[in-house]
Amino acid sequence: MHIHILGIAGTFMAGIARIAVECGHRVTGSDAGVYPPMSVQLAALGVEVAEGYAASALRPHPDLVVVGNALSRGNPAVEYVLSNGLPYTSGPEWLKHAVLRGRHVIAVAGTHGKTTVSSLVAWMLEHAGLAPGFLVGGMLENFGLSARRGSGEVFVIEADEYDTAFFDKRSKFIHYLPRTLVINNLEFDHADIFADLAAIQREFHHLIRTLPREAVILRPVPDPAIDELLAMGRWSTVRTFGDDAAVDLRVSWDAGDPAAITLVAGDGTRASGSTPLAGRHNAWNVAAAAAAAGCVGVTPARALAALTAFANVKRRLELRGERRGVRVYDDFAHHPTAIAATIEALRSVAGVARIIAVTEPRSNTMRLGVHRAQLAAALQDADEIAILDPGDLTWDLAATLAGLPHCRLYRDSEALVAALAAHARPGDALLVMSNGAFANLHQRLLAALAAPA
Repeated sequence: MHIHILGIAGTFMAGIARIAVECGHRVTGSDAGVYPPMSVQLAALGVEVAEGYAASALRPHPDLVVVGNALSRGNPAVEYVLSNGLPYTSGPEWLKHAVLRGRHVIAVAGTHGKTTVSSLVAWMLEHAGLAPGFLVGGMLENFGLSARRGSGEVFVIEADEYDTAFFDKRSKFIHYLPRTLVINNLEFDHADIFADLAAIQREFHHLIRTLPREAVILRPVPDPAIDELLAMGRWSTVRTFGDDAAVDLRVSWDAGDPAAITLVAGDGTRASGSTPLAGRHNAWNVAAAAAAAGCVGVTPARALAALTAFANVKRRLELRGERRGVRVYDDFAHHPTAIAATIEALRSVAGVARIIAVTEPRSNTMRLGVHRAQLAAALQDADEIAILDPGDLTWDLAATLAGLPHCRLYRDSEALVAALAAHARPGDALLVMSNGAFANLHQRLLAALAAPA
């Protein structure tokens, strides 16, 4: 079958392309702005990618068009598909029928930590010899891939609540048929498509309504928003994790020894190991992943053993380089909860070094000002703060951060890079946080730090 993928260069759709190739299909695609690492992956697969969305890329007609959720009416390729009656579907729907049905799907959902937990689960299962398939929203360093079909029974998927396609406004995860569902946490996000937290909870409830009785829902304790969600109805077994004594899988982690981690099962069985992931939130991520792996027979001890060789996905407190004794870190954090957790995690490994937090209000939710009241508190534990102000927000960024004494705002990235390079001193950690490319700030900072004084 010839499958053409619209929006092929995004992480999710590039993963669909890889899996489709592994299923034996001929795959082509279209996208605007095709660049590494996905362009490299697609080229290595032999996938031809057309730059832009000209209708000519759809001639001769493919057998099926898979439409990414970034495309909408008015796109020339979309209009051509509709006008010519070409068969089309969404990425999640194609995955459901071509790959997921009949397998044990471990779906990792929630506001924060989905990519990290999905990557941990995939690696724990691989380490245990289960050869899982996976589709994750980031490059899994242990595999050098973001997706694969896998030869085992289990498939691990990052279960995003964002909408599926212009013709299917349900959340992506509705299509995934999970037998194990991790709800890692639940907060308000994606204000561009959800009105409030209740709207997100309703989508999660729709997912829960599709789970068979034999399925398992894994959730942290405490989390009031998940309590409210499950009170709407559930028909499957619920198991808990966290650092509370009453949970089904308890995690013990000490900030004084951040590498050490212990998991205690409900029957008192203990397993200890060493984690390369910093911070309390990552200890909980490990517990979530170990609980999920346990649903397919991997013991906590074996799950923790996999951590010795675990390499986290890119952009999760990733050390991009060091110049003049100044370390530059990259992290995907953009929600206040994630920003605060990332600063806390870096503090546990940075010791007494100054942390200079660098961020931008880029996400749709942040640009709409939904979380502006929490932003100052999220940043307050950094020693210095530098913010790139886009200048077109409908709310007053300077006023919002006025209570932070060591916070500076910059209107352009050149001034930001120059100021940080001049201000940083040996031992500092520059923590760059954004859900976008951030004008390649990391490499520009490293270059500026390396330049002669």
